[in-house]
Amino acid sequence: MVRLLRPFGRAVTYTRLLHLFIGIVWPSMWLFVREAWWIWLVAAAALAPAALVPAMRTAEGLQARLLLTGHRHDHGSTDIVVAPSASWGDRGRLVVWLEARLLLGYATVTCVAQLLFGTVHLLSAPFDRDFEEGGLFTLAGRGWWNVLLVPLLLVALAVTVVASGHLITALARRLLGPTPAERLAAMEERTEQLLERTRIARELHDSIGHALTVAVVQAGAARAARDPAFTDRALDAIEETGRAALEDLERVLGILRESERPVSSRPTLTDADRLLESARASGAKIDIELTGPLDTVPGPVSREGYRILQESLTNVLRHAGAVPVGARIAVADGTLTLEVRNPLTADIPGPGRGSGLRGIRERAALLGGRARTGPDEGDWQVHVELPLS
Repeated sequence: MVRLLRPFGRAVTYTRLLHLFIGIVWPSMWLFVREAWWIWLVAAAALAPAALVPAMRTAEGLQARLLLTGHRHDHGSTDIVVAPSASWGDRGRLVVWLEARLLLGYATVTCVAQLLFGTVHLLSAPFDRDFEEGGLFTLAGRGWWNVLLVPLLLVALAVTVVASGHLITALARRLLGPTPAERLAAMEERTEQLLERTRIARELHDSIGHALTVAVVQAGAARAARDPAFTDRALDAIEETGRAALEDLERVLGILRESERPVSSRPTLTDADRLLESARASGAKIDIELTGPLDTVPGPVSREGYRILQESLTNVLRHAGAVPVGARIAVADGTLTLEVRNPLTADIPGPGRGSGLRGIRERAALLGGRARTGPDEGDWQVHVELPLS
């Protein structure tokens, strides 16, 4: 019983009925001027050219979202689009929608009105009240037993309201829904959003993870050295790395707040000196080899290359400590090659173990490149190749 009555406790049940009423208001007004059946034919004919206007699809989509699904424009369901008509197929479906809405609206309003008329007629019959003719049906006599038929009419009225609401909503999703091209575009947009969220997560992992790793290594080294001069250098390194991490954090949060904000302020491989100095200050002995013009590397490749180098050095400091590191950055033959090698040592467990290497491989794959990580001739190697085109 509760399940049967649940639709009548939802506002959308009544807004769907209102949607059907609105669709026949304007031809109904003509009936007050002249009552003739052909007015409905004129109304149906007038809807066809109206559907050819591209903005009509937007108006119908907004109204359907608000009244049929209960969603507003900015939080609406993707089952009903609000974009203007872009093709003759869209216009054709809109013509069918307007005609179906008019026909279903007329049938629903007629049934609801007649069921209400019949209910009032049955209720008034025991009181010997004369009721104006005009309904689809009337009962002879004025017996008290007529009241017993009222529940049947109320059930029929409830079924009409709920069924017509479900039917008009199904028609809206079918005729005002997205075309295959629009579904593909929405899927691509959703994919871009997910990729952007993944990229931001990697940005935070690489930047903040690097800063925390440097701070932990420097603090531990300063405590072990017990040298005031070394402690001062360690604090300077922690301060510089922390400031850079705060800049990265503010930039990433700015991207989250402003989706149109450009990413050109992200560091590139031309800023690698700051990264190398931070790692050297943490005790790593870095031997860097640069080949080719870094300033000619395209922005997206250079920015991702910087993050790959940052994550590689962070892994060295986190898992190997202060060891000799060989780094090579080469630009040649349309390819950017990044390689970081360090001696294999006992792995040091730490938070986020493995996610950094996965991020390196994901960055390379998104740019159409490839990455190899793992032991190689007694060293741990990160080797990445990124196409420049």
